[in-house]
Amino acid sequence: MSFFQPCSTPHHFVRLTQSATRSLWWPTTTIGNRYMSKGIIRDSITGEAVAPLDIEPSRLTITRTTRPKELPPSKSLVFGQTFSDHMLRIPWTDATGWGAPSIVPFSNISLSPSTTMIHYAQTIFEGMKAYMHEDGTITLFRPDMNMKRMNTSAQRLVLPTFNGNALIECIKELVTLDRKWIPEEPGHSLYIRPTLIATNSTLVIAPPKEALLFVIACPVGPYYPQGFKPVPLHGTTEYIRAAPGGIGAHKLGANYGPCVVAQKKAAKHGYAQNLWLHGPGHWLTEAGTMNLFVVIKDRGGVSELITPPLDGMILPGITRDSVLALARDHISGVKRLQGLPDDIKVSERPVNMYEIIQSSKEGRLVELFGTGTAAVITPVERIGYNGCDVMIPTGDDGMGPVSRPLWTELVGIQTGAIKSDWNYVVAK
Repeated sequence: MSFFQPCSTPHHFVRLTQSATRSLWWPTTTIGNRYMSKGIIRDSITGEAVAPLDIEPSRLTITRTTRPKELPPSKSLVFGQTFSDHMLRIPWTDATGWGAPSIVPFSNISLSPSTTMIHYAQTIFEGMKAYMHEDGTITLFRPDMNMKRMNTSAQRLVLPTFNGNALIECIKELVTLDRKWIPEEPGHSLYIRPTLIATNSTLVIAPPKEALLFVIACPVGPYYPQGFKPVPLHGTTEYIRAAPGGIGAHKLGANYGPCVVAQKKAAKHGYAQNLWLHGPGHWLTEAGTMNLFVVIKDRGGVSELITPPLDGMILPGITRDSVLALARDHISGVKRLQGLPDDIKVSERPVNMYEIIQSSKEGRLVELFGTGTAAVITPVERIGYNGCDVMIPTGDDGMGPVSRPLWTELVGIQTGAIKSDWNYVVAK
């Protein structure tokens, strides 16, 4: 009982294992039918200027570390603190386009104190995972969606865009090289962080003339090692995460730093995370850094799976999209999910705290959960709002009747137990 309580075509890779990497191209060297002249790429036959180069996996070089690190015990892993032996780097300039990709030993990046990324937050990133299946196959989960979102984020900051399939091929090489860093224990994976930063050495606010795309990786354990634990959320009304016309729909570094103050305040009041509420109507947007879903029964007993629409304030999460796709396939009969109610509908529509409170009072609030790369699905047990707690029903295992079968299907796909086109094979 609920209640209200006060791909592109295949590429050929060149692997170099010498102590120093040999570049595959030079600024004065002809590249196919292109050559460099005074910083401008020109056709070698016509001499006319052509578009700058995109990322080319065929130019990838690899420098192996001479000091491989020791793998820590999987049980001691802390998210984001242990990194694999290598990283991927791809430089860019507005004159020449994307340079040759290189995989090098994990190392620090040297930047000028005047770098625009430091002063004006010209940085974007992505989060994705590589999984080791029981048969040794390594896969990436829907990396094409990450590449699409990263390019959209780049456009928002006037950073350079790129061929997403080409970057995926380079990331596959990085993961293959560092495959020993993927834990084999159930629930573990290799978290991958592609990042793009402007590297201009100037205090002028302008589109970047130089940038660096790099990818690092870290082994991670299960988000809930002791089983699902529903989290309490604190309804945040004094701060906003995003606004119409802003940057909320993009994965920019500038979206995350300002969130810490709201998270810290939520923790001070005894809540695990904050719930972003927007406008005078206190519309639900996101839960911390996660997308948000709520399940409410109508007065006829039909469950409605609701998530806020992509209105420019909501990040288009890959897990969010996956949950919607699985639920809609279930409804249409493309693939029925065991345990998911037959009489369910899916809606991308606004939902506010009044509707949450009212449905809770009437016993129609079924569950509420967040979705994201880190935890896949995070159930919520209560929402602190205006000095009271709105209680959210949860099952004995911490999950609800809708989130449980969706989580089971998603994790089954990611770990290879369930075959799916969403998995991109890295290596077998």
